Amino acid sequence: MKVIDIHTHGIGGYDTRSSIEEHILSIADIHGSLGVSEIILTIYPATIKVMRQNMETVRKAMEKQKARGVERRATVIRRYESQQEEETVVESARITGVHLEGPFLNFSRCGALNAMVFLEPAEYHLQELLEGFGDMVKIMTIAPEMNGAAKIIRKIADRGIIPSMGHSEATYNEAEKGFNAGARGITHIFNAMRPFHHREPGIIGFGLLNPEVYIEVIADAHHLHSATIDLIFKTKNPSRIIIVSDSVKASKTALYSQGVVDSIGRLMGGVMSVPEAASRLVAMGLDNDLVMKCITENPEKYLAGG
Repeated sequence: MKVIDIHTHGIGGYDTRSSIEEHILSIADIHGSLGVSEIILTIYPATIKVMRQNMETVRKAMEKQKARGVERRATVIRRYESQQEEETVVESARITGVHLEGPFLNFSRCGALNAMVFLEPAEYHLQELLEGFGDMVKIMTIAPEMNGAAKIIRKIADRGIIPSMGHSEATYNEAEKGFNAGARGITHIFNAMRPFHHREPGIIGFGLLNPEVYIEVIADAHHLHSATIDLIFKTKNPSRIIIVSDSVKASKTALYSQGVVDSIGRLMGGVMSVPEAASRLVAMGLDNDLVMKCITENPEKYLAGG
C-alpha cells in the first residue's frame, strides 16, 4: 500500500527553493522516515526563471534517486530529532514529479505566497515555464476566474498535467467553468480562496458538491476546524478526498501546537505528514479505512487520471 503526498514544499529544514540536489533528497528521506512512500514536490510561485531552476534541481535529485535507489543512509533525520549523529537506513519517499503552485494565481488570495510574482494566464508564459519539464510536472494550480484561465486549463490538461484550482476568488459558476475546461482538483480546500457564502457558495461549495472533482485537505490542527473536517467528510464524495501535508521548510522543526506561522501569525504551511494527519483524523473518530484511502488509493487514482 503506497502512501502518497501530492503537496509538499519541504520539511525538516529543507524546501524546493534550492539549487542543491541533496537538499531535495533529504526531503524525501524525512518523508520516508515518517511512512510516506511517494511525494510530488511542490514548487513555489516565483519568476519563471527561478521556478525552472527549482524544477531542474528536483529533476537532478530524481535522477540521483533513481540511480541509487530509495534506500539511503539518512543522517539528516537525526539533525532535528536529536543531537546524535546516529545513522539509520530508511526507505526514502520516491520523488515522482512536481506540483507547480502557480504562477497563474489570484493576488487577492495569495495566502502565504508571494503575490508579486503571480502572472496572468497566457500561453507564452506556460510554454516558457514548461519547456523541457513537461514530463515531470504532474499537477499545476491555477485560479480559474483569471482572464484566459479556461484556455490555459485546457492547454495544461492537453499536456497530460492535472489542472487544480486554488488561490482563487472564483464563484461557484467560475469554478464550474474551470472544471468543464479540464480542471480535476481543488488545492487545499477552504484555504486561500473565496469563503463559502449562503448566496454565493463559491469554489468551496463547488468542491464539496461536485462528485467528480478531487479536493486536497490539510488535516493538521491549524488549517481547518474539526467541525469543518467533519463537514467535508459528511458532504464530499469520499473517493475524491486527498489528504495533503502542505509541509514547508519549518515543518518538523515547529511545534505541532504552534503551527508554522510568519511574524504576523499567518499560516505558512502544514505541520503534519500525511500519515500523522491520517492518524489524527482516526483519533477524532473518522473511519480508519476511509481515511487511509485518502492517503493511498485516492491520490493514486488522481495521478493516474481516474
